[in-house]
Amino acid sequence: MSEPQRATQADNCDVLTVMFDGACPLCRREIGMYQSLTPLETVAWLDVSETTANMTPADQASYMARFHVRQNDGIVLSGAAAFVALWLAMPGWRWLGRIGRLPGVTPMLELLYRGFLKLRPYLQRWVRAAEDVHASRH
Repeated sequence: MSEPQRATQADNCDVLTVMFDGACPLCRREIGMYQSLTPLETVAWLDVSETTANMTPADQASYMARFHVRQNDGIVLSGAAAFVALWLAMPGWRWLGRIGRLPGVTPMLELLYRGFLKLRPYLQRWVRAAEDVHASRH
């Protein structure tokens, strides 16, 4: 299987497109972990924090506020449903995607994700501070 493709446009519907906030240190780390894997299907990676994403400011803010994927049929999923779709495309994570598709599981995961979103700003500050300390030591 080939190297994951990086999308530079928001309109490529031929593949699973992961739309992530590259300005978020938590998101960068998590997406980096997924990008290190060889996906089970072609995946495009779109950093929605970049101007090259060609989005309106309102769309960009919406995509940066929650995790999104666009399926190859053009349907955009967000939150837990988006993670389930991504996990189904990733080796070592597919089992979790299959569990996420079971009746009632995705809504429970969505509740957990919404709880995480409330903590996200605090966690981002903590990670940025840790990165700053690490950078100042090197």
